[in-house]
Amino acid sequence: MSDNKKLQFDSKTVHAGMGDYEFGPVVPPIYQTSTFKFESVEQGASLFKGEATGYIYTRLENPTIEAMENAIAELEGGHKALGCASGMAAISTIFFTLLKSGDHVVCSKFVYGPTLTLLQNILGKFGVESTFVDTEFPEEIEKAMRPNTKVVYVETPGNPTLAISDLEAASKIAHAYGALVVVDNTFMSPALQQPFKFGVDIILHSMTKFLNGHADVVAGIIIVKDEEMFQKMRKVLNQLGGVIDPFNSFLVHRGLKTLSVRMQKHCENAQIVAEYLENHPKVKWVRYPGLKSHPTYQVGLKQHNGTGGMIAFELKGGLKAGEVMMNSVKLCTLAVSLGGVESLIQHPASMTHFSMGEEARKNGGITNGLVRFSVGIENVKDIIEDLEQALAKIPKMEKAEA
Repeated sequence: MSDNKKLQFDSKTVHAGMGDYEFGPVVPPIYQTSTFKFESVEQGASLFKGEATGYIYTRLENPTIEAMENAIAELEGGHKALGCASGMAAISTIFFTLLKSGDHVVCSKFVYGPTLTLLQNILGKFGVESTFVDTEFPEEIEKAMRPNTKVVYVETPGNPTLAISDLEAASKIAHAYGALVVVDNTFMSPALQQPFKFGVDIILHSMTKFLNGHADVVAGIIIVKDEEMFQKMRKVLNQLGGVIDPFNSFLVHRGLKTLSVRMQKHCENAQIVAEYLENHPKVKWVRYPGLKSHPTYQVGLKQHNGTGGMIAFELKGGLKAGEVMMNSVKLCTLAVSLGGVESLIQHPASMTHFSMGEEARKNGGITNGLVRFSVGIENVKDIIEDLEQALAKIPKMEKAEA
């Protein structure tokens, strides 16, 4: 890992993960190879025994992947990182490393849908129990803890409701019971939130989002604090096979170089857009970490270095209003995912969460009028102009729909 400890964060994003390479390239080369040649049988044997350093097979290790992993570990203030083929590959690796039959997980109620499905429908079949609580309230975590609780899994801000959880409080509770705290830091990135500072044990990201930032990669990452946990995770990841490839690693590492400046622009634009939406007559409420109206605004002030690029807001016209707005945007792209340079907007009740049914959506805080908006780095005037014309097409409702 490069010696950049004294550098400020925005300088680290440019230089983190760089090593010394043949011919002196200023960016890590793409080692697009599945396997590596041994100098001799003896050297190959030494590599397999762990007595020598070097590379064997890209599923195990690769210089391009390693450079990206080292960069993100450095940005998060961790020991090492493990690149994965997707955010879900990262989450799966963590759970398969830390859990066994009879163990219990306390998980954020407002969490990425596939994470919930993995815990309930897949790990549940193998005897892992899960309790889903509103982690905005530390007392809810405390009430859910059991003697067999091994993991407290927190996603903050939560998807798609932007619920903010107190990481320091969650860590103190979990550690008192001998459990580890795992945090999905995707929505903030290390530019805006560094969970290790608050006692968290393991961090993960969907690198598909803000870390890469250009909507052209699917990838995940796990960051750990010590060598023992790294080795445990590495063995499981290598066996599951959910590793990232060299080319996607190269793209993510390239994206990291502009992370700091991109996040600054995301924050600036999102704050202005959130304030605009909060004062719009067709919007019932807005959830954004930069608004004082956010229920846990003070927690955000304590643990965030910025307010982020994600907004959740509720349309007064409910399901129909959401459909009209989604069909009317022009500059903003109607698509799932988030964290790219372009503004992405989606309506969970009619799109990603429609199949759940209305009652299940309400229980998860996903109301009919909820809109998730990933604010891009376009000129904010153009973003607001697009939202204004789309909102204007929503018919005036005599009574707001829940």
